[in-house]
Amino acid sequence: MSDVEKANSTHQNYVKLNGPPPTRIANPGALGLFSFASTTFILSLYNVNARGVVVPNVVVGMACFCGGLAQLLAGMWEFPRGNVFGATAFTSYGAFWMSYATIFIPDSGIIAAYGTNEDELHQALGIYLITWFVFTFLLMLGALRRNISFVALLFFLCITFVLLAVGIWTSKLNVSKAGGAFGILTAMIAYYCALSELLVKGESWFTLPLGTIKQAHMD
Repeated sequence: MSDVEKANSTHQNYVKLNGPPPTRIANPGALGLFSFASTTFILSLYNVNARGVVVPNVVVGMACFCGGLAQLLAGMWEFPRGNVFGATAFTSYGAFWMSYATIFIPDSGIIAAYGTNEDELHQALGIYLITWFVFTFLLMLGALRRNISFVALLFFLCITFVLLAVGIWTSKLNVSKAGGAFGILTAMIAYYCALSELLVKGESWFTLPLGTIKQAHMD
């Protein structure tokens, strides 16, 4: 066994026995979740045509800097804390929001490339959304032993992506609006999870439970 392999093996054994090594980096979970929740809430309101809004482009700035950059940074900070799940989730959804925003930036040329072929654009956007459903579903499987709140968050996000994809594929406005409604529900759960991360014992008057899932002991 090489010195590198020995070092990696020692590190893995340490983590198994003692958990992630201590770090001075604060918990970025609240930042990532609040950023995700706020951006999802705004776009979902647009998807249900709240206040008569049909064009969603106002969300571009939010998607670039709040849902995108802030979440990406939260994901990067999760890595040195040893939280692979949080790092993967925040970094990926940060990238999702930045890529989504890029589609609607006129100078990106993405929508313009389809010209007058609106049906092809809709099919392409549907594939984009269903791909994120697949990723979210796999992430949900990874969250099944964490807590009920995160499982619920990812479950309703899965439904949101499916409805939005089907709505844009079929051009059925009611299906897209249903996707927006589930998106609002997803955002509310994300706000709850974010507040739970923010309210810590010793610094807050109360805390919010995330719903502990009993761990099965494996011999």
